[in-house]
Amino acid sequence: MGSFPAIDAADWYETIRMADGVTLIHEPWIKPFFRCNIWHVRGRDRDLLFDTGLGHFSLRTHVPLVSERKLTCVASHTHFDHIGCHHEFPDRCVHRAEAEILADPRNEWTVADRYATDDMFDRLPQGWESSGYRILPAPPDRLLEHGDVVDLGDRAFEVIHTPGHSLYERKTGILLSGDIIYDGPLIDDAYHSDVADYVATLLAMRDLDVSVVHGGHFPSFGKVRYRQLMDEYLERKRQAGCHLRQTP
Repeated sequence: MGSFPAIDAADWYETIRMADGVTLIHEPWIKPFFRCNIWHVRGRDRDLLFDTGLGHFSLRTHVPLVSERKLTCVASHTHFDHIGCHHEFPDRCVHRAEAEILADPRNEWTVADRYATDDMFDRLPQGWESSGYRILPAPPDRLLEHGDVVDLGDRAFEVIHTPGHSLYERKTGILLSGDIIYDGPLIDDAYHSDVADYVATLLAMRDLDVSVVHGGHFPSFGKVRYRQLMDEYLERKRQAGCHLRQTP
């Protein structure tokens, strides 16, 4: 970071249009390991926003795409880098298991106490003070369960409850995977991590008919890389002696 000036709000976010009405919104000045991918999906009747980033600068104010139409805002899970701007959106959804944290996002519950430091950034955002970082409460309007559907009118995303839940659109094969799988080092040692549950989830999801995976971090990828990442992780856990049990 050195002597470079801080980045102001107008230059903080970047949007990248993908296929099938999906747009990536991200914060390019955050290092890739810490940088949350925020996914916007265009629907006929309403749009979907999957995760909301760090929250230091307002997403609604500085990314016009998220305030143009009615929108359902879903939290994949409640780590700080995924829920920072959830309070800005009135139609908020999260899995029942994480509703309490979204409503009361204490730093020790969102792992901000561990990771929300100056070391996250390539360039600091204007006004950043790690000691003062807090996420505003965002009590959910809807609690999601495995198998529920987020309906956009002409598009339907099915909830797959995982440790860091995912949304799957059967029609296109799009998987918004959150932190269950992405093309980078996975965190499975947080205070609430359960490696056995994670392994079981991967075994259950391995044969999902995906066309593209838009993960919570790092670049998107296709079906072959999806299975490769899963198999590599599962093999490491086998070698480490982790019991691989299939979910019911």
